[in-house]
Amino acid sequence: MYNHEVLKQSEKMIEPYIKQIDEIEVYNQNKVLNAFIENKVSATDFSYVSGYGHDDMGREKLDRVFASIFKTEKAIVRNHFVSGTHALSCCLLGNLNYGDTLVSVAGSPYDTMEEVIGKRGTSKNSLIANGINYKEIPLINDQTINYDALINTINENTTMVLIQRSCGYQLRESLNIDKIKKIIEIVKIKNPNCICFVDNCYGEFVEKMEPTEVGADIIAGSLIKNPGGGIVETGGYIAGKKQYVINASERLTAPGIGEYGGSMLNQTRLIYQGIFMSPMVVANALKGAILSSCVFEKIGFESYPKYNETRTDIIQKVKFGQEEPLRHFCETIQHLSPIDSYVTPMPDDVPGYDNKLIMAGGSFIEGSTIELSADGPLRPPYVAYMQGGLSYSHVKIALGGILKRLNVKNCV
Repeated sequence: MYNHEVLKQSEKMIEPYIKQIDEIEVYNQNKVLNAFIENKVSATDFSYVSGYGHDDMGREKLDRVFASIFKTEKAIVRNHFVSGTHALSCCLLGNLNYGDTLVSVAGSPYDTMEEVIGKRGTSKNSLIANGINYKEIPLINDQTINYDALINTINENTTMVLIQRSCGYQLRESLNIDKIKKIIEIVKIKNPNCICFVDNCYGEFVEKMEPTEVGADIIAGSLIKNPGGGIVETGGYIAGKKQYVINASERLTAPGIGEYGGSMLNQTRLIYQGIFMSPMVVANALKGAILSSCVFEKIGFESYPKYNETRTDIIQKVKFGQEEPLRHFCETIQHLSPIDSYVTPMPDDVPGYDNKLIMAGGSFIEGSTIELSADGPLRPPYVAYMQGGLSYSHVKIALGGILKRLNVKNCV
């Protein structure tokens, strides 16, 4: 399947962009390596600590390694975060109080965040239910940031802005570091005390810089996405200014405990190793995404970003326009996965989402989206969101299978 003529042509076309990814990989690998060296990571930092987890020096050093990588005052890295949404929620709930105002600068956030905010659902623990004001700045044509509206919305009463780097289940552009920098500069001019919070999921190590290097006050992400390197079993991280990270940590555990409690349950070594492997794994996922974009463009589907466009996350969007090809796409990804290849994905309700989803995720770690996976809500315009790929060759094989399933000619 991987000898399909479309694949051969596409690989030739993307060669210059693959070289750019290799350069970014080496840059980020050096950044991570230096963080390990500066913090003198040793084998003793992998020691098992039980119970309350007090005085876990390996855990404390792990926090410092992440802080060094993201160039922040502080970080907290824990297997106790059950998802990226959980880490994001701790940042919001830990740093916003009754009467404060949160502004989402890129329209509606990712589906799972809508219940955290209180846009839908009936949770008494949502932001809105706890007296926090919420505003959204609509995108221009559902695509791009409205900088004029941003200037007019932010004022001295704005406590925090939420900047979602990746697109979520939208066709809007993902926000690269230059755009994030511009947003932060506008916000800080209007209100220097406003907290700039970036949802960094899917974006780590895609570019040479991270949001905290261009002014973000706090960021958060999931360890079963980019920074886990495909081997971390669960967890998340938060990094940023010291007080904001402390506030978030007290939402994870409890006031007075914060970062100081919580046994790592023998996961510390995996997390160290995962972050070390992350630049390489992210580079493989990006190469697969670029190839996918080129392939789908050649066979007549709209695909975003284009193969020759600058990237800031690992997500590749493919617009099918109809339900059937979306289902075929996800089924093929599942059937060419190492785990549960015999399973046929079926649309179903998923907690935190408003529409039925079809999800292909034959991954070693449940829900891992740095491993090759794809999903999409069953609603027009029927877009598949493809992400991950621990190995570029696996993505190439899967694309060959998709071309065959879609009955594209010259498939062998």
